[in-house]
Amino acid sequence: MNAPTTTELPVVVVGAGPIGLATAVHLAERGITPLVLEAGASAGAAVREWSHVRLFSTWGEVTDPAAEKLLAPTGWTRPDASTYPSGGDWAEQYLQPLADALGERVRFGATVTGVSRTGRDRVVDADRETQPLVVHFTTAEGREERVFARAVIDASGTWATPSPAGGSGLPALGERAASDRITYRVPDLKDPAVRARYAGKRTAVIGSGASAFTALAYLADLAKSDDGAGTKGVWILRRGISGSTFGGGEADQLPARGALGLAAKAAIDEGHADAVTGFRTEAIERADDSRLVLLGEDGRRLDAVDEVIVLTGFRPDLSFLSELRLGLDERLQAPVELAPLIDPNQHSCGTVYPHGHRELSHPEQGVYLVGMKSYGRAPTFLAMTGYEQARSVAAAIAGDLASADRVELTLPETGVCGGAGLFDAPDAQEADGGGCCAPAPQLVQLSAPATVSAAAEQAPAGSCCGS
Repeated sequence: MNAPTTTELPVVVVGAGPIGLATAVHLAERGITPLVLEAGASAGAAVREWSHVRLFSTWGEVTDPAAEKLLAPTGWTRPDASTYPSGGDWAEQYLQPLADALGERVRFGATVTGVSRTGRDRVVDADRETQPLVVHFTTAEGREERVFARAVIDASGTWATPSPAGGSGLPALGERAASDRITYRVPDLKDPAVRARYAGKRTAVIGSGASAFTALAYLADLAKSDDGAGTKGVWILRRGISGSTFGGGEADQLPARGALGLAAKAAIDEGHADAVTGFRTEAIERADDSRLVLLGEDGRRLDAVDEVIVLTGFRPDLSFLSELRLGLDERLQAPVELAPLIDPNQHSCGTVYPHGHRELSHPEQGVYLVGMKSYGRAPTFLAMTGYEQARSVAAAIAGDLASADRVELTLPETGVCGGAGLFDAPDAQEADGGGCCAPAPQLVQLSAPATVSAAAEQAPAGSCCGS
């Protein structure tokens, strides 16, 4: 069978999450046929796995204007723009209706297994750019299929590939063997079975971002409940405690994001969790009573814990893109033009410069990574960033470079300055003033004023991806 070469082929979008669906809408709006391939059985399959977690972005910040335009004739009711949805709300009240509105242009149960240039592996130059892209996928029934495409936009995210506990980026010794007591997700403590797993137990939380803040706040709430007596968190940080450890607080331009950090601080200050700083996990051993003991690279051996929650970020799965010529930063695994703008060694202020198709393109013409996946291992992605990426990329594919290049996006700042590289210095107190916008962080005393406790009680929990 000869592959077609017409430019009328569809654009394949990998993933029916918020950015993938928005991309499909922008393509359709420009008269380009999208085909969304989603491994899950419904829209927002990954989002549904953290349905219990509330976003720290409002409804007004997590819906795409073009998508709202498509939804309007269907009778869809726009949620109150000032309120905070949970992951479940986002999936049920926005993503699924959007997928329904796109109809047959979204195919569920389709797991992409490979993308390449038709008849050309990544080595071959001859006649490469004239050949369409080809996407291989398996169906829910186990059949292998393929589809040809004029372009491929990977919006599959990073949810399926969480980073391990090991400080070197590899699983700690014994981490896999201890998997029965380790989770890489924020637990749903409203689920009775999950609640029983953590109630009255000592739980280590490894990580320093919004997900770790959320887990600490959840454990503190459990400790204060009637069935949670004895619940204790142990917060494991690779860095020291500095003025920016708990986020920007009231200086954060996303108020709920700032309040989330204050809730985590309250959990420490109120004694519901202890902080262990400068600890890089090297090994996890099983104690005689089957509890887990964490060992640090510096020789420290922590007291045994019953459970471990690893929230050290995510990384992109690039395995099915291995036959494409991608231009990725060697550290972040993000597009080389985008990486300097989001490098967590330098940027933690939320001050990401506007970017679009040019920063997202690759040596392989017609291939783009968008959404969380475009950020590689950088943790600061917001949904509004992805919606602007989708608009710009769709315009570029349509040949409207004037619109594609007109990227205007102002992101809310976190109120946190300095880069992760600065805070991960062996002694944060002595680190010199690097980072994106600030002098060296100052170590802080963990004692909460009354206003912190009030903020913690009112703080919505933050999502794992901030959007």
